[in-house]
Amino acid sequence: MYHRPVLLNESIELLGISPGGVYVDATFGGGGHSREILNKLENGRLIAFDQDEDASRNAFEDPRFTFVGHNFRFLKNFLRLHKQVPVDGILADLGISSHQIDVPARGFSTRAEGSLDMRMDRRKPITAQTIINLHQEGKLVEIFRVYGEIPNSKKLASRIIAARKEKEITSTSELVAIAKTCAERGKENKYLAQVFQALRIEVNQEMEVLEDFLKQCLDVLKSNGRLAVISYHSLEDKMVKNYFRTGNFEGELKKDFYGNVLSPWKMVTRKAVVAGEQEIEENSRARSARLRVAEKV
Repeated sequence: MYHRPVLLNESIELLGISPGGVYVDATFGGGGHSREILNKLENGRLIAFDQDEDASRNAFEDPRFTFVGHNFRFLKNFLRLHKQVPVDGILADLGISSHQIDVPARGFSTRAEGSLDMRMDRRKPITAQTIINLHQEGKLVEIFRVYGEIPNSKKLASRIIAARKEKEITSTSELVAIAKTCAERGKENKYLAQVFQALRIEVNQEMEVLEDFLKQCLDVLKSNGRLAVISYHSLEDKMVKNYFRTGNFEGELKKDFYGNVLSPWKMVTRKAVVAGEQEIEENSRARSARLRVAEKV
């Protein structure tokens, strides 16, 4: 399987699919969520986005379906191009797909030998190898501290700088070997995951892209249209939570004269929806998934 969809039933149910509605799957991947949306449509439309060229091979032959081979940060432009504004609902399953992890050459896996790539869109010029070998120490510290939440980021960055003076770092195994010298004994796997997460976020500008996307969702959704977002780490989840709750990314509550919160969103899920024990047992990726859904006021 290319990629097993996480929180499939919960996300589709909370989107509240109308048979004649227009919907967006912002992260098509293997098409699991899209397929379920199409199953609930009659004369509706589905537009799916994915910047990864591998995902395009999973696109459906269906008159109700349109595949857009670009990053979802261009959501508004392409929906206008296809004359599909406004839409009834949008779904985004953030993060990395199982397929991307399972292909060593993509460089996403801490357990397989591969090049330090980590690009979701391989048309882009900047790779993890570029960042590891050319960024200054201070910038590396910031990347690991902010995007990986790594407490000893300075130590890690310093050892990377020392290693690349001897030889350019080009493979995942070389980076793993360096990072392991900074990891707490018994917690190496978690540490490596944080290192790779930080680099992946930087390579793909994931936080900036997510912010752009969320703003555009407000512009393209109908009133009472719903946005469902599945996130996998605290940085993403905090951004989504703040935006849904307050209408801004800082989480600052703004109220009117009567004390009512001024936000363009109404929370559909008061708390994040998480996977059940059975789904986690069948798909370990679901363990860290957090689903939040909001409705445009």
